[in-house]
Amino acid sequence: MTTYAVVLFDNAEELDFVGPWEVFTVSEMIRNAGTLPPGNVITIAEAARSVRCNKGLRVEVDHTLDSAPGCDVLLVPGGMGTRVEAENPVLLGWLAKRAATTTWMTSVCTGSYLLAKSGVAAGKRVATHWSFEDQLEKTELVTVVRNARWVRDGQVVTSQGVSAGIDMALWLVGELHGADHARSVQRYIQYDPAPPYQADV
Repeated sequence: MTTYAVVLFDNAEELDFVGPWEVFTVSEMIRNAGTLPPGNVITIAEAARSVRCNKGLRVEVDHTLDSAPGCDVLLVPGGMGTRVEAENPVLLGWLAKRAATTTWMTSVCTGSYLLAKSGVAAGKRVATHWSFEDQLEKTELVTVVRNARWVRDGQVVTSQGVSAGIDMALWLVGELHGADHARSVQRYIQYDPAPPYQADV
């Protein structure tokens, strides 16, 4: 069983984590004959309370930072809340500590800022939302890769914003369980992003 954990905080961007969440849960369902084992895809937050996300979605988390079990994959979403959390030594310290025992440290959108500030992605190549690329580059903590949906540098995998997290998550389950498995997940969720836009056809 592969264990995935999603770190949440107020004003996290919804699709940044819900997209990968769908990929991770479907992956585990397919691998377990249509059932989702309990506890293998979890949410974590600093405190035991509901988290109010960027567009108003409220999420009841499974664990606090102190009670969270170990995991194979840790995902950090973006959203406006990252600006606040980038100054939160509790969360940043926890991320740094978890990197030592987690196989894959991942982020979507401006979640890469938290991986950079925690030291997890320091000196690495990362992706982020197009509107944050210049700002992240100015920190000189990381090398920002532009025009790439996701970037892998060692154990750190970062993606551009919002829907790009789905692409990253599909790549990741392919790395973990093979390309054919990733294609099965993609087919199940009916994710087919090409052509990019047809409303004016």
